[in-house]
Amino acid sequence: MTAAAALAPILWGTTYLVTTELLPRDRPMTASVLRAVPAGLLLLLIAPGIPIKGWRLKTATLGVLNIGLFFPMLFVAAYRLPGGIAAVVGSAQPLVIIAMSTAFGWGRTRPVQIGWAVVAVAGIALTATSGTIGLDPLGLAAAVIGTASMATGIVLTRRWGVPPNTIPLNSTAWQLLVGGVVILPLIPIVDDGPLSIDAQAVIGYAWLSMIGGAMAYALWFRGARTLPSASISLLGILSPLTAAALGWIVLGQNMTGLQCAGFGIALIGSIAGQFATARPPRSSNYSRYQRNSFFSSRNK
Repeated sequence: MTAAAALAPILWGTTYLVTTELLPRDRPMTASVLRAVPAGLLLLLIAPGIPIKGWRLKTATLGVLNIGLFFPMLFVAAYRLPGGIAAVVGSAQPLVIIAMSTAFGWGRTRPVQIGWAVVAVAGIALTATSGTIGLDPLGLAAAVIGTASMATGIVLTRRWGVPPNTIPLNSTAWQLLVGGVVILPLIPIVDDGPLSIDAQAVIGYAWLSMIGGAMAYALWFRGARTLPSASISLLGILSPLTAAALGWIVLGQNMTGLQCAGFGIALIGSIAGQFATARPPRSSNYSRYQRNSFFSSRNK
């Protein structure tokens, strides 16, 4: 399960390379919609149905947090901040999740798990170092909001699980569709420049939608429902690490010795964090929630 979930952030790590090398420039919201909607429609064909009563608002909420808010903030941060700063802010997601889970009493995290999360963030910070760093307030705010949005989505996905007698892919499909619909009105406001779709753009959009969208999010949400919240978030570190590795291997971007050391430290923190499981809360509500999660997993 962990290996399958880890594939999702690795696939997301290809987004920067695909966007810069294959897609039209200055069309971040178009890319977001074309990444979310076709993937959602494909998954809906595989797992048709409408969320049952009592779960529609939850599904819509997760769609906004995981897709509709996260995608725009991700692209705004990418366009307005150096990639290193955006990566550092995003890598703090495990710490945000640990703080939220502890604050709401949905899990007590072991100190060793917090320690590995800090190690992973420090590793990303080293990997992202550059000679000059400029901070755009709007870009920094977008990175923080995006990180908090996805962290909240992961915590709630873990907390709520899956509607009874529902295929998990159906929930993923509707989250992608809701997110895409939320982003759609932003295209004429944010995007600039002509939309020219050539053969390269078709390949790029297809990759982002089918592989980075449908496949990656199906694996990610499945892991988010079964793995501890802090553990699944630590896997997110693999995304900026993959982007850095592809920049080095494919684009010929040089990495200093310090950056290589940071790469290794972040990878160690991410992997080691998977062996530190969160302690469940002691309340009786958790036992009932744990039983419900067990029966939900039996239905998957």
